[in-house]
Amino acid sequence: MLRTPVSAGVFFFLFQTLVGSVMTSWPDFLGMPLWVWVFVLPSLLTVLARFFRPQAQKLLSPVWRWLDRVYTASGVVASMFMVLILIIIIFQMMARWTGVTFEGSTEFAGYAMAATSFFAMAHALGHGAHIRVSILLNLNQFTRLWLNALAMFIAAITATYFARYAIKTNFLSEMLNDRTQGQDQLPEWLLTVFEMVVTAPWNWGDLWAKTTDAWVYTPVWVPQLPMSIGTTLLAIALWDHLIRLLVNGESDIKAETVQ
Repeated sequence: MLRTPVSAGVFFFLFQTLVGSVMTSWPDFLGMPLWVWVFVLPSLLTVLARFFRPQAQKLLSPVWRWLDRVYTASGVVASMFMVLILIIIIFQMMARWTGVTFEGSTEFAGYAMAATSFFAMAHALGHGAHIRVSILLNLNQFTRLWLNALAMFIAAITATYFARYAIKTNFLSEMLNDRTQGQDQLPEWLLTVFEMVVTAPWNWGDLWAKTTDAWVYTPVWVPQLPMSIGTTLLAIALWDHLIRLLVNGESDIKAETVQ
């Protein structure tokens, strides 16, 4: 007799916790909460693109070509990190043969592997390399369009949520000055180069004034950067392909691979 009220109470508590976390941990940006920018506005753009298909296709075609180049560049970066893994393995072998210590090689190989995975996600999506169950999409044209759109919309929401908290994790790690527990170290000037990206240009002088020639243990936010960039690109790619689907009437994800 108590199962239904208890289940409903648990569901309401989880829903309230989720909504509360979104409302309180997403600060205002340009006068509106951040969740409006990353969830509501893309959804509205998707609906408008469906209702005004000819205008949207003419307006967004240059944007689509530019985004395709971004996805390709991301795939190239992923391949470069894959080559870096091979180079690290070769240096590990040479160090073992010569009796030289290659400190941090395992950690750097792991960072490169993570970067390969995250940078490749957006590129892989456009080339059908992600696992997609399409059995219901083959029933008819209606299910192909709207079930595909529904699945892509849920994926876009999920990827956007993941990307937001991946970026938040970077700032949290930097604030806590969290450092790696391994033997890997980086030159301090390299960290300053990374910090310049999120620092106002007029503060760059102060950054370099505090920079030394020392080597420091790797801050955790450095290997976390590919995760933030990759998930952000994946979220953009999912919203992009969702809009293309609703405007063109068919998915641009063509080359699906079945193994």
